[in-house]
Amino acid sequence: MNIHEYQAKEILSTFGIPVPRGRVALTADQVERAAKEMGGRCVVKAQIYAGGRGKAGGVKLVHHPEQAQDLAKELFGKTLVTPQTGPEGLKVRRILVEEAVDIAREFYLSITLDRGTSRYILIASAEGGMEIEEVATRSPEKIHTLTIDPFTGLRSFQARHIALQLGLSGSVCEDCVSLILNLYRVCLEKDCALVEINPLVVTRAGWLMAMDAKITFDDNAIFRHREYPDMMDYSQLDPLEINAGKYDLAYIKLTGTIGCLVNGAGLAMATLDVLKEFGGEPANFLDVGGGATREKVAEAFKIILQDSDVKGIFVNIFGGIMRCDVIAHGIIEAASEVNCTLPIVVRMDGSQVEEGKRLLTESGLNVQCGDNLGDAAARIVKMLAG
Repeated sequence: MNIHEYQAKEILSTFGIPVPRGRVALTADQVERAAKEMGGRCVVKAQIYAGGRGKAGGVKLVHHPEQAQDLAKELFGKTLVTPQTGPEGLKVRRILVEEAVDIAREFYLSITLDRGTSRYILIASAEGGMEIEEVATRSPEKIHTLTIDPFTGLRSFQARHIALQLGLSGSVCEDCVSLILNLYRVCLEKDCALVEINPLVVTRAGWLMAMDAKITFDDNAIFRHREYPDMMDYSQLDPLEINAGKYDLAYIKLTGTIGCLVNGAGLAMATLDVLKEFGGEPANFLDVGGGATREKVAEAFKIILQDSDVKGIFVNIFGGIMRCDVIAHGIIEAASEVNCTLPIVVRMDGSQVEEGKRLLTESGLNVQCGDNLGDAAARIVKMLAG
């Protein structure tokens, strides 16, 4: 789960991490008033669930309140396109107005989950203000990492070692040690998958400050934080993803034409890979889970059909906990309700597989059953190509 920059900074501030004075605004008039509070010279920052806003014109320094208001009128409702949004972009509905800070040095600092070690990893670089991927490609020696042992946690001497590698010394170095330790506290107490400060700056007055911040929460831990759903900006999410969340479906919109319905996250990833191998382009990632009901499968199928980009549907089911005939009933129910005429290819295996195939064959739908995953993927790609 993502949140906006201003929300991330509010959290960092409660953990003792310095952030600039700022105020979020929902109208151009509110932006003007906030700019006056900041003394006129301030930074106007569009709030969307993506990085790269500055290059897209979403972050600008202004010198008086009227200029801030004019800029806000341009930004509100504008679609920002960045490398992280994809070509469709995201609309600006909130703006953060912050005090302007005189910056002496910039750094990159983050703590994220390392899937390889199943541990938090601290990443730091003296090349702040840039995309960390660019730094990794151009100057990998400038990136410093530390894998954190979950039993001992992050220790002061480790944080100090990172601060020294960044070239800090004296009181600023000690401030950085405290900041790094507090950042780790944020990860643990807020169940974060990522906490990123880019840039972390040293001001000309010699203070450390988080000039930009990004926090991603672990979706599996949201039940421990009842306030998190209220923090979500649903205008930044795809409507189909919002609808899928109501039925506890793992759905992610993609750019292809083949709608996918699969049970199990690992099998879903493998399905996308196989479709790509046969020349197909998946329209979504959709995992209905291992024990989905007939009703849940029907809702998942309807969500796929709501995507106008979908020209064919690929169902890949392994009937372990879930029975194949239950899946078949769900598909038939949903397809009949919306009068689906799209080509459907189903690959089933496991419990009640023959009954499931029989139900689909006799349903009257435009459906074929594949013998295996490769055969089924080749069929749906061929049907759409034809």
